[in-house]
Amino acid sequence: MASQSVDRAGTNHAGSTNGKRLSAHFDAKSIWTLIDTRFAEDENSAARFEEDFMQRPRTPCKLSLSLHHQLNLYSLAAGAAGLGIVGLSQPADAKIVYTPAHKQIVPNHTIPLDLNHDGRTDFNIHDSFTCTSFCEYIEGKLSALPARHPNEIVGHQGRSYVYASALAAGVRIGPKSPFSPGNKVMAFGGYDAGTQGTGYCGGPWQNVQHRYLGLEFSIQGEVHFGWARLTDACSSKNGENTALLTGYAYETIPNKPIITGKTKGPDVVTIEPTSLGHLAKGASAIFRWRTAGGNR
Repeated sequence: MASQSVDRAGTNHAGSTNGKRLSAHFDAKSIWTLIDTRFAEDENSAARFEEDFMQRPRTPCKLSLSLHHQLNLYSLAAGAAGLGIVGLSQPADAKIVYTPAHKQIVPNHTIPLDLNHDGRTDFNIHDSFTCTSFCEYIEGKLSALPARHPNEIVGHQGRSYVYASALAAGVRIGPKSPFSPGNKVMAFGGYDAGTQGTGYCGGPWQNVQHRYLGLEFSIQGEVHFGWARLTDACSSKNGENTALLTGYAYETIPNKPIITGKTKGPDVVTIEPTSLGHLAKGASAIFRWRTAGGNR
């Protein structure tokens, strides 16, 4: 039987005309060993390339630098690792970045929302809940708050509050959407023992499922649009609101509208936050994670 070897370019030499194909028996561990080797090779060449690159004129990256780096690691490793991600063959060309989530928002807690994973909070979802000493009077609100200027939320003026609109799936969010600055109430509730024996609930988000916040935020001084999907439940006993954040997305092209609920297609890349931490550490970390049972 002819001996086999693999060179730096990943070419299989079997001593036959079929030597350009990898052997069917080439195991996954060898693939990761090869990737680790390529990462470690030619440090001096890499240093010279970095120095040359830093001297070249550059334009702002549409994706955050940390997310861009993580996506490129995904495109390198996802095929061999068998990790689930959508449309990562060309991560730099991704137009919509979608992040699934499962974060519960309970009374007197806040969930920060970092749409583009650059380490800066873009919006906060806050659930307030207050009561008197014996809780004979209770009041609470679920609110969406821009974390910094000039971020804004799609909303409308109500009788008592400025509300955040509870958008259905398929709504176009863009420059013509009714954005306005400031905090927006999503749902409210309460209880007054002196006037009624049950709780009350109100607002456009009361007891809705899979509705969307329309969001406008800034990346490097340019306007981008996004959405966050939530479900709300208001207790008929005391008017207490609890919510669940189930996902969010943003458009990487400035000033381009985004469609609420769009999570599939050639222009969508899906980010799994639990996987990104492992991929950011490189191929060796991915292999150790897989062998420890991380990819299930």
